[in-house]
Amino acid sequence: MNNKIKKPYRMATGVGSFPHKKVDEALDLIFTHLPLIPHWPQLPALSDSEGFVEQYLHPLVKIGAIKYKEQGSPYFDSENSSFLDILTKFYELYLKAKDNEKEAGEHFVMSSKFASGFHSFTERLEKEGTGPALFLKGQISGPVTVGLRLTDGKRQPSFYRQELRDLLTNTLELQLDWQIKELKKFGLPVIIFIDDPGLCFFGQASYIGLSREEIQESLRTLVETIHGLDALAGVHVCSGIDWNILTELQVDIINVDAVKYFEPLLVYIDTFKEFYEKGGLMAWGVIPTDQRIEEENKETVLERLHNCLDTLSQKGIPRSQLEEQLMITPSCGTGTLTRELGEKIYAILGEIQSKYL
Repeated sequence: MNNKIKKPYRMATGVGSFPHKKVDEALDLIFTHLPLIPHWPQLPALSDSEGFVEQYLHPLVKIGAIKYKEQGSPYFDSENSSFLDILTKFYELYLKAKDNEKEAGEHFVMSSKFASGFHSFTERLEKEGTGPALFLKGQISGPVTVGLRLTDGKRQPSFYRQELRDLLTNTLELQLDWQIKELKKFGLPVIIFIDDPGLCFFGQASYIGLSREEIQESLRTLVETIHGLDALAGVHVCSGIDWNILTELQVDIINVDAVKYFEPLLVYIDTFKEFYEKGGLMAWGVIPTDQRIEEENKETVLERLHNCLDTLSQKGIPRSQLEEQLMITPSCGTGTLTRELGEKIYAILGEIQSKYL
């Protein structure tokens, strides 16, 4: 864990995606309702290039490692006879970028075409200042989820092939490096969430080739990059997983979907006792991001949170730790909802932050 900077105890933030097509509308919601930990918005409804997988692939597309099928889905062009040359070119750029060579580093910049929300977010901060913010939050798609959805030239998940897994992980690593450095320019501590719901596939019979060691190796690269830049590393998973995978990596924040997956978490009670003892934060995703939100309000959300804390307290985790080492988030991104429901979620978040945290 990164114990060199303060932690965002008892604060609210968002996960990432919005249903909006106008970035300023999303930013208005963020800065109005999440003033202490604003985050940049992902806008998948605006363009396919801002989708969960596509958003971070541009450096690989530019060098020809990734191509697009006729129906628009990306894949590694790994069966191309020149793919070895492409790998060589990539690692030449990668090593130069690691050595802070400016031109090589620019290859891994998140362009406004793929991350308009990030650029608009930083532009607003430059124009209006950080205001009451105590932290700035960014996010990146996790290597497991992206690697399982992005196939190789034989239509097999690319995560299973080490050279492709490394290629993808190193690309995410350098985009993280750039993102954190950009956010740190504003003089506030930075939080990065690695959004990796695909972790739920570990241990399933249909994903027998997914190994614990390979998962942790890829995630460790990103967590160490975040910590190496004096930022806080969180992981968001909107499903039930083997939580030891994350606690063994010394992440600072674990973001759980407590609407659907709180009960399976109890199997790992000893794991979470140790996590709390080390100063880890639980970011409770207690606001539904599906149609259930229509029936929700701050009272139902707080009741759900308190039920979670009561249960963990009964299992032996000190109540003081549970109530102090917490954050509040939606259970997932809001990108699949209507604008009205997405806005309701952020309004509830804001009310809880201002009145109850």
